[in-house]
Amino acid sequence: MKIVDIIPYVIAQDLEKPFYFSQWDYKARKICLVKIILEDGTFGWGEGYGPADMIETGINFLKPFVIGENVLENEKIWQNMYLRTLDFGRSGIFNAAISAIDVGIWDCKGKVLNQPVSVLLGGVKNEIIHPYATGFYFTNSPTLDDDLREEAQFYKREGFKAAKMKVGLGLEKDLHYIHLLKEELGDDVRLMIDSNHAYNYREALELCNKIEHLNIGWFEEPVHPEDYKGYAKLRENTSIPIAGGECEYLKHGFKRLFDANAVDIAQPDLCATGGLTEMKRIATLASSYHKDIVPHSWGTWIAISAAIHFVSNLDQNPGRMYRNAPMIELDRTENPLRDDVVTHTIKVENGEIKVPQLPGLGIDVNQNYLEKYAINNRRETATVWS
Repeated sequence: MKIVDIIPYVIAQDLEKPFYFSQWDYKARKICLVKIILEDGTFGWGEGYGPADMIETGINFLKPFVIGENVLENEKIWQNMYLRTLDFGRSGIFNAAISAIDVGIWDCKGKVLNQPVSVLLGGVKNEIIHPYATGFYFTNSPTLDDDLREEAQFYKREGFKAAKMKVGLGLEKDLHYIHLLKEELGDDVRLMIDSNHAYNYREALELCNKIEHLNIGWFEEPVHPEDYKGYAKLRENTSIPIAGGECEYLKHGFKRLFDANAVDIAQPDLCATGGLTEMKRIATLASSYHKDIVPHSWGTWIAISAAIHFVSNLDQNPGRMYRNAPMIELDRTENPLRDDVVTHTIKVENGEIKVPQLPGLGIDVNQNYLEKYAINNRRETATVWS
């Protein structure tokens, strides 16, 4: 079944309530989606993580090397894209473009074979997945403390078993907000922290020393992503699990991370690090180093659904009769592009997600909302299939 067209869409929307974290603020959402169209009219959707306009350019660069290929031969297509970009794109935007196309190919592949992506990845080893709520961003609201408490209560009512907050504004502020949310969430909802690499080793260790007694689920991106030694030293000197990897690309990046013994939990983003095809390889690599994987996920339900299918196929680490369900990130911040553009059947009930059973990723795109939010505004024209 040949691929006959690849259409990227850049969609954007201003936020009603801007927010910020340790690095910068968000006033709008902007995402690059891609539609893969086959000769019989079957289509699939993919998504890239990163600067949307640049990902669109990367997709258009790769497009001539993908059109005409058999959609079932995803590894062959992936290798062609990888080799075409290797000399100048070993990490970064080209990998996000590859990821977007690859995810769309898997969605098409599932529809052609009438199977969910989880089955095509090798089968559902984890029927139940525990999402954790990503939120607790900072705003300029004069009632921020009360706003965060209200958000914590909302996650508890929704049944989440874990939630992640932002830190990185300085140790004094971090400690204030960590204690505030830990008190509000209690012992029923485990709290993780994420500094988005705001600290050096000394600062990160000082924060760890002051919160170890709070049973923090993990400390995400505590130091600069290139500071592998800092990561490793922090792991050796704290009982808090260390997580990271959303800034790594391909299996080669994660091999460096694992060789440095830098993390307990690896967090590849499949919409940036090489798509589902490369994520399978990263999962095998992580298993050989006895590391857990909890994917980073920040985008629409295309990205979220792809991550759910991927996590459903992860090996147990280690295997045992009674174990915790694997986790997935579920962003709960304002995102009209996620909630309006993409339709899905995924439900969070009692803090659990069941793996979708529909063919492909089990998602679709609302064309009206797509056109509303699309800023490149390319409309599809009638195509004669050959």
